[in-house]
This record gives sequence, structure tokens and C-alpha cells, in this order.
Amino acid sequence: MNLFKRYIFWTYERGSFHYDVMVTLILLFIFLSPRFIPFGDRPVEAHVHGHDIVIQASAGGVFVYQVSTQQLHDPAMDGLSLQQKLIAGIQPIAGPLVLDRYEEQRDANGNVEAYKVFAHRPADTRVQ
Repeated sequence: MNLFKRYIFWTYERGSFHYDVMVTLILLFIFLSPRFIPFGDRPVEAHVHGHDIVIQASAGGVFVYQVSTQQLHDPAMDGLSLQQKLIAGIQPIAGPLVLDRYEEQRDANGNVEAYKVFAHRPADTRVQ
């Protein structure tokens, strides 16, 4: 029991046998656990149509994306509202999300060149 307690509280000196055992166990867990534990962290297959979406910040669970207007000129998005186009443009990269609000980003001539989109993940989103 005392040995177990000393392992839990990491009381062994650096370079000792027991310290090396603890470090080895940690490294084994880090490198071998993804093979045996289904964390569900697979990359999302996304086809972005030649334009980048920039993630500017993340605060309090709200992500801020900058979406260029060129990203929204996809023929597959014809008939969708602007909000639906913004969500459809971001979802292949970010996964499921809920759009909170968006702001227009204008150039010097007053033309809309991008949208700043504030969105968060739904509370019931589970990685599969």
C-alpha cells in the first residue's frame, strides 16, 4: 500500500528505478492508448473550394470565423439564405455548429469582402 501511495503522489527521486517505471508507464499510455481506446478523433473529410476560412479567436466556447464572400459563390449553395451559406461553408472544417451572429467586413469602397461569423458547438455534439 505504501508503494502504491508513493507512486500516486510521485515521491520518488528523479533517476531512481521507480521514477523510471512511472515515466515509462506514462509514455506507454500516451503512445499505445490511441490503438486500443476509441477516442473518436478522426479528421473530418472536407472539400473547401479554393478559399480559406480563418479562425480568428475562441473565447467562452464561441469561435470566430472569417469567411470570404468568394467562399459563398458555390453553385451548390444556390437557393440558401446567407446564414445557411455561412454555416455550410464552415461546417466541413469545424463540424456541427450553431451560428450566433455575423458581421459584414467591408473594404475601402464599402463592398462586402468577408463575413465575421460567431458560432458555437451544440451542447449535444458527440464525436463519433
